[in-house]
Amino acid sequence: MIYFVSIYFHHVIYDMKRIEAMYKYIIILISVLSLNSLSQDVTIPEYYIHDQELTDSLQAIVQRIELDQTFDIGDYGTEVISFAVIDLHGDEPMLGGVNMDNFIYPASVYKMYVAAEVLHQVSKGEYSLYEPFIVEQPNDVDRRVSLPNDPRPVPQAGDTLDVNYLLDLMITRSSNTAANCLIDLATRERINELMHRYGWHGSEVTRKFLSREYEDPGYKEIRGTETCALHAADFLYRIYSDQLVDAWVSRQMLTLLGRQLDKSKLAAGFPNNAMFYHKSGWWSYWTNDTGIVDDGETKFIIAAFLPLRQQEALPKFEQLAQEVFQLMRSRRNN
Repeated sequence: MIYFVSIYFHHVIYDMKRIEAMYKYIIILISVLSLNSLSQDVTIPEYYIHDQELTDSLQAIVQRIELDQTFDIGDYGTEVISFAVIDLHGDEPMLGGVNMDNFIYPASVYKMYVAAEVLHQVSKGEYSLYEPFIVEQPNDVDRRVSLPNDPRPVPQAGDTLDVNYLLDLMITRSSNTAANCLIDLATRERINELMHRYGWHGSEVTRKFLSREYEDPGYKEIRGTETCALHAADFLYRIYSDQLVDAWVSRQMLTLLGRQLDKSKLAAGFPNNAMFYHKSGWWSYWTNDTGIVDDGETKFIIAAFLPLRQQEALPKFEQLAQEVFQLMRSRRNN
């Protein structure tokens, strides 16, 4: 009798687990279908003054650097830049840009969106910054340390790392392994709930940093992750103003972005005394950098997404940073 009761409950538990797994899959499928159909209409938040003079000045800079064109991106077709700047000097933020509502592949820049939701969940007490997390396949995609000044080893499958360490690896080194782990921890559904909370529709996190063949069920056919300069700049403005979830999350994000190790893009053109809290990224035809610039007097946010290979993009980033910094300094002095 005990044997048959045991077998009965075994089947009940098995069926419950199967139903739970099926329910989870349905939720993911519904989420994926809704993401694929989302409109990418972009609205400028009402707390910005859309400054035409700033936009005209940025357009002139873009023309001088020869970024005011349609770029060939191989089999992907053609693309234009997505560029936005927020002047932080006055009582109200002044916004300008060029194609700032153009959705474009952000590469590793969207890791900052992942970090925000992880920190949101930590702030709610769901787990701590020092919660252990085991790296599993196929998330372990890093093969080498991409930055020579970073002595930390490449995370391997089976390693136990805490959430804080993974956050730091993801932002400062731009580790894809750490990003994959944290996307699993936070879940794409909840990351995108946070994005929608602030109206960043179209900038959802849809993919992990691995081949589609290794993606989770429901995510193999989804559109690639995109964002636009306006959404990235607005995200950074919320950090700057302590309004990304709350002050704790905002300041944790600022600290992480301030430890960014990649100094090859916009950072190369800013003065040495300027603090640049930023997240950069590149892959194939896309090279990007977004951040908050502050030298104690000149303060602004910049989001630049260039459909150029990194080798071509780097000198343009340096010139772009120099000219925008001079523009923002002159606006401060006027």
